[in-house]
Amino acid sequence: MKKLWIICGLAVSCLTVPVLASVQFSSSLGSGGIDVLKLHQPPYNLTGRKIAIGQVEIGRPGMFGLDKAVSKNRAISPVAVFLRSEPAKSNTGVDPHAYNVAAVMISKDKAWPGVAPDARLYSSAVGTTKNMGQPEECLSAQHIALQNSGDVRAINFSFGEPLNRDPRSEAVLDGQALLTLCIDWSSRVHNVVYAIAGNQGKGGIPIPTDNFNAINVAFSSPREGIFNKVHVSNLAGNNQGLGDRLVGKEFNTGGRRSISLVAPGSNIPLLNPDGKLNKLTGSSFAAPHVTATVALLQEFADRQLRIKQPNWTIDARNHQVMKAVLLNSAEKIQDSGDGLRLGMTRTLIDKQNRDWFASDAYKNPQIPLDEQMGTGHLNALRAYQQFLPGQWQPSESVPVIGWDHNTINASSSREYKLEKPLKQNSFVAITLTWDRLVELADKNKNQQYDVDEIFQNKGLNNLDLYLVKADDPKSEITACSSVSEIDNVEHIFCPVPVTANYKIRVQFKQQVNEPTQAYSLAWWTVPVN
Repeated sequence: MKKLWIICGLAVSCLTVPVLASVQFSSSLGSGGIDVLKLHQPPYNLTGRKIAIGQVEIGRPGMFGLDKAVSKNRAISPVAVFLRSEPAKSNTGVDPHAYNVAAVMISKDKAWPGVAPDARLYSSAVGTTKNMGQPEECLSAQHIALQNSGDVRAINFSFGEPLNRDPRSEAVLDGQALLTLCIDWSSRVHNVVYAIAGNQGKGGIPIPTDNFNAINVAFSSPREGIFNKVHVSNLAGNNQGLGDRLVGKEFNTGGRRSISLVAPGSNIPLLNPDGKLNKLTGSSFAAPHVTATVALLQEFADRQLRIKQPNWTIDARNHQVMKAVLLNSAEKIQDSGDGLRLGMTRTLIDKQNRDWFASDAYKNPQIPLDEQMGTGHLNALRAYQQFLPGQWQPSESVPVIGWDHNTINASSSREYKLEKPLKQNSFVAITLTWDRLVELADKNKNQQYDVDEIFQNKGLNNLDLYLVKADDPKSEITACSSVSEIDNVEHIFCPVPVTANYKIRVQFKQQVNEPTQAYSLAWWTVPVN
């Protein structure tokens, strides 16, 4: 069974209809936020039941019956709490920050619910002593990934390591830090979606934001009740006049973008351990929105598998599928009501008030992610709509919205022919994800990471993504492409040039490690009526 890790966790509780009405618009969970409250209600009834998610931080949330700090507050109830890989001791390691992050994910408070109020949360505190570092943080993450009989779907990281604590000399964000390698390894081996709080501030917590396989989350602030602007304190690019002082220290080396997705993180009302309400800001509270959204999608997937729904397999549990679905359904540019912009409900702008159409990610096929916005703003309802049609193989015509998890061999391509012609000037969103290959140098052969062991970076195979006009195979015209040479995400968001039949092509361009590469693909298009 594989898992999904997300860094920064979020919780949701069941709502009565009057409460729903009062928070529907303005809260981070309402229609101006990630629009998740609808999913808690009929006909969806998605609250994360029986889905295990994880949390790793310096401290941990209090647990009723174990810690005095929460003796008067049962709104947040983790299934189990740990100090690294051991059961937590009563009244030790309890941390308000970890409690607030847990509240985003699993709060059952009627007025202030979490994103997935019925999810099963496992939380580990790394601890604060000076000799705690990336090896202990990796152990803690691994321990959480192995909970619930090895079935944890997502893990939230609302913390990180400063570069000045990394033991490497002249450490930079090159993907080689032990914790970064650990997360890329665990994503694949434990099949977990990791949601990682994006770096913010000068110095900040950059490790492990240089990962490849997780989802890094920046945070948005609301304007007139709608979360639609990247918050000013997100640290988000090499070209902001910072000079050489921070380049290579606060940003990924080689030009690779670090942000995958944006989620609400400004003035989020959250419960403290004593039951009092506090408004908090930061990417720490954006990441759990993503983690807990995975729990809702996975509850739906398990429901579909249970009733043996056609086009549903256990591939729905794959972390790459979740990443593709979440990134592809993200919102960029508000739809004008004709559906041509895929029904998006908001226009997201960056810190300089630029929208997606001004982004180099829109203009340059070699850049899949915007440096501040990733692929756009999380919308849980849209993620559900992206996931709903199920899995479709390249051997058959595919519907206008769908996803697949598959493999491809070196120097070959796979094609997905869309069953209906696409409408001229409508937008197409397509996202391709695959893993960087990181392996454990497992000295004692116990198939687990131990403190004295290291990881080996086997590199990244290069895949490319195309939207191709399919009407005339003899003179194929590429309508849009995403052809980054440095990322393990390809993302297309482009207008259809002419009404015609189209196909999506995944191409294995360059082999760096294994000759067969697993990948996930999600697409959202607008057909001719």
